[in-house]
Amino acid sequence: MAQTEWFGINIPYKKQGSWVLGGGWNNDLWGGELPVASWIDDITPYNPVWLSRTDGHMGLANSMALKLAGITKYTEDPIGGTIMKTTSGDLSPRPDDVVKVSLRLLWGSYASDYHFQKSEPNGLLIDSAMKLLLPWIPEVSVDERREALVRASNLALMRGVTTVVDFGRYVPGTSVQLSWDDFSDVYHWTDTSGKMMIRDLISKTGRVVSQWIYLGGVKGFADGSLGSNSALFYEPYVDDPHNYGLLVTELESLFNMTMASDKSGLQVAIHAIGDKANDLILDVYESVGSTNGMRDRRFRIEHAQHLVPGSTARFGEQGIVASVQPDHLLDDADSAIKKLGVERAQKESYLFRSLLASNAQLAFGSDWPVADINPLGSIKAAMKRIPPGWESAWISSECLTLHDALNAYTISAARASFLDNDLGSLSPGKMADFVVLSTDSWDDFAAEGSASVEATFVGGLQAYP
Repeated sequence: MAQTEWFGINIPYKKQGSWVLGGGWNNDLWGGELPVASWIDDITPYNPVWLSRTDGHMGLANSMALKLAGITKYTEDPIGGTIMKTTSGDLSPRPDDVVKVSLRLLWGSYASDYHFQKSEPNGLLIDSAMKLLLPWIPEVSVDERREALVRASNLALMRGVTTVVDFGRYVPGTSVQLSWDDFSDVYHWTDTSGKMMIRDLISKTGRVVSQWIYLGGVKGFADGSLGSNSALFYEPYVDDPHNYGLLVTELESLFNMTMASDKSGLQVAIHAIGDKANDLILDVYESVGSTNGMRDRRFRIEHAQHLVPGSTARFGEQGIVASVQPDHLLDDADSAIKKLGVERAQKESYLFRSLLASNAQLAFGSDWPVADINPLGSIKAAMKRIPPGWESAWISSECLTLHDALNAYTISAARASFLDNDLGSLSPGKMADFVVLSTDSWDDFAAEGSASVEATFVGGLQAYP
């Protein structure tokens, strides 16, 4: 298979100079080799290209896009991000293009000066390095964003989802203005126009706007992702032994944001995937809670994928919400073993049952569009933990019961968003949001793990089909 075919790029009718945008690629599906700009340069000589990885923490730009954004071999890595470079280095002197590096030889006290050619960007931008390129991509029109909300809502309803949490289009290191623009131009407009179909919790300021929109809190990012080798760990990646991952936001900034938000009564959610990143955020939450005093704050850690021994207990002790996505374990099983080694992957990955045993609050979600928006499939994943191509469960001791998985996707998810007084269970006084399934037996579903959504009701009214 040709390398360009992995991306499915076909632009015979694209106007020269217009952007080619796409995403969803996963290098683990073709053996792990990371793509580079040269793979697509020949077929996109006159168009800038940006293709984001499936996890959203890495993307590939072609050479024209890099040139347009001014990303060169002299561009420094931003805090919390990496501009991937070519691996070849010419150690011969180049008077027109050299960087002087002093190397003290280990076998003596002599300090030698070596000159080498600075490596070129290879097209891959990781985490906050993406902010160097994204501002150059033309903004999608308001009408297109409104239409996207309608299409996304229809998909959610088809899958039985009646409430979503939207943390906005934020990339670490960039402005939060895009999130505010979406709130005013898309969500608020759709609500006041009477076109909302599902309930939306927008991560901002903590109050009810209408029966459809709730403003929740703030979100931060501690690290990147496992697939992009940017999740932050105590030990290095097995397949990249000098790399421990990235702290994509300075810890002081995360602490100050959490402290100020908590003092204002806002809920805080912070993305953390690697074991070290999770412990750092648990430390931040513990310090802020101790300083600001006791209250029902429901701090969240988004993903909580890899935890060292003892960390699960801290979730329960501190009352932290572990906001996790079962579908990710299906995608990560093989890559986690490759990147962390069998023992580390087995010991600290997706510890759902251990978190519940530690009295942590476990809330399920999809992380869509990174993963599919399909609660029934996620419930099955949490119960069975059988990745594609596997015959048995990955870390079977962490499989959940149907009851626990259902709770995590309903009442616990509602409580994690301060919505449990209105949503999450069929109880007197709550909103009548519910689904009709193709099976009338939970025992059958637990055994077979298959069912489909036949109808979705929102506020007692049928919204799908």
